[in-house]
Amino acid sequence: MTTNRAPNRLLDEFARLVTDAAGAAQGVRREMETAVRAQGERLLNQLDVVQREEFDAVRDMAMKARAENEALKKRVSELEAKLAGSQGAE
Repeated sequence: MTTNRAPNRLLDEFARLVTDAAGAAQGVRREMETAVRAQGERLLNQLDVVQREEFDAVRDMAMKARAENEALKKRVSELEAKLAGSQGAE
């Protein structure tokens, strides 16, 4: 039975080694992801890229301004037509 215990102990040690290696690999992966994310954020900050929230806010303001502009165009056209009609009646 002593021969049976030695391979089991060897397998247990090997399994522990593989488990430790897998844990270390996950740690390295997390560190790499963090480093890549930080480098990406630094690059975007250097490029002066607009954040999504700011872009959405400006887009909404532009859409509102465009709608107001269209309404004013329509009002001016109506007033011009009214003015032309009153001048023709004189």
